[in-house]
Amino acid sequence: MKLNNLLLMAVLLAVFACQPRQRTNSSTDGKETAEADADKMEWWRDARFGMFIHWGLYAIPAGEYNGKKSERIGEWIMNHEQIPLKEYEKYAAQFNPEKFDADEWVSILKDAGMKYIVITSKHHDGFCLWDSKVTEYDIMDASPFKRDILAELAEACKKHGIHFGLYHSIMDWHHPQAQAIWEPNYNRGRNDTVTNPEFPLYFQNYLKPQLEELIDNYPTEILWFDGEWIPAYTTEMAKELYRFIIDKNPQMIINNRIDKGRQGMSGFDAEGEFAGDFGTPEQEIPDTGVEGVDWESCMTMNDTWGYKYFDDNWKSEERLIHNLIDIVSKGGNFLLNVGPKADGSFPQASIDRLKAMGDWMDKYSESIYGTTSSPFVRPDWGRYTQKDNRIYAHVFEWPKDKKLVIDASAKIAKAWLLNDDSKKPLEIDKSGGNLTVAVPANAPDEVASVIVLEVED
Repeated sequence: MKLNNLLLMAVLLAVFACQPRQRTNSSTDGKETAEADADKMEWWRDARFGMFIHWGLYAIPAGEYNGKKSERIGEWIMNHEQIPLKEYEKYAAQFNPEKFDADEWVSILKDAGMKYIVITSKHHDGFCLWDSKVTEYDIMDASPFKRDILAELAEACKKHGIHFGLYHSIMDWHHPQAQAIWEPNYNRGRNDTVTNPEFPLYFQNYLKPQLEELIDNYPTEILWFDGEWIPAYTTEMAKELYRFIIDKNPQMIINNRIDKGRQGMSGFDAEGEFAGDFGTPEQEIPDTGVEGVDWESCMTMNDTWGYKYFDDNWKSEERLIHNLIDIVSKGGNFLLNVGPKADGSFPQASIDRLKAMGDWMDKYSESIYGTTSSPFVRPDWGRYTQKDNRIYAHVFEWPKDKKLVIDASAKIAKAWLLNDDSKKPLEIDKSGGNLTVAVPANAPDEVASVIVLEVED
């Protein structure tokens, strides 16, 4: 067999090895087949880019309580500043986001190139953004707003072709059978073995009925759990909850934080059998992809998830675009957070960054949607993604000598600039055991230019 053919086989084997596959431990009793798992994950894998939204009562203090600026993240202010329950509940009576416009929110995320949304139905503080029949501590009963935010947002997502998902906290600082008994140190049980003996009652009579409401009444496609670390919540409960959800909706995509296997902010599970369909790295990107495991990096644009008015440590537009490319090049999804203000509007800094990402995606989304992890070692100048018989070279550092060095094992038939509709071929030099593509003197894009490399079939 000729050397070139051997090299081509090596490339194709590498490509196939990097294809993301369904987690083997997502099913807890064997009812759900691997084929069904793969089918339900297909749209999610193709989407690659979504919006996280942390919004609730914590947007009112916006990081400040009793004249003190909290040094911690905004959505945890109830616990970090040890606000008494009755004091924190007063924020519900003030929550009147008159600028909330679901259609505007969804238009912004769609224009940014995002394909799905995950919004906090209930964060750790226990306040619900929908009309729950299980509690009156919700948007309809406890606030003057009297509008079902989740219903309006779900309708806007349907209108714009956006997939709808919900974040839901397993722990609950407000509920007396969960953490409220430790007021105002609501998260006392996080780092020790203290448990609330009544937590199983909360699990059966509050957590599960609320999830049933969300599944039955809203077109929810993703359930994104958090707060699983408390010792009162067990892996047996987790597997029961996973099966409860899947029995109601076999197509529901559920993150690994429904169970107890997550290893900190890295987001991946330890060895063992744990429920969940994808890993959840938080505020970080793995060095490489993880074979056979779907994953999604969730990140903030500044330092906090919930709105904090004095947090101005915004990531640059360039960094956010590079993060998206880096994550997708390793086979992951990017869930980028926005923390809306108490009035229902997005911070202008978030809007500006989403606009820049959308402008880039307008030109280069082909290299993101539906692509999988790179078949090659990460180059110094940027990142690769691949789809079908095309490899996309994302160039962060444009070569000054106008020669882009490609992995020598690649068998490339043709190359062109992705933003060139004419697909004018770029010269390929395969001499001397190297592979270089001749590129123009100036980069087509200041942030990340993309060159299409078509593999010979």
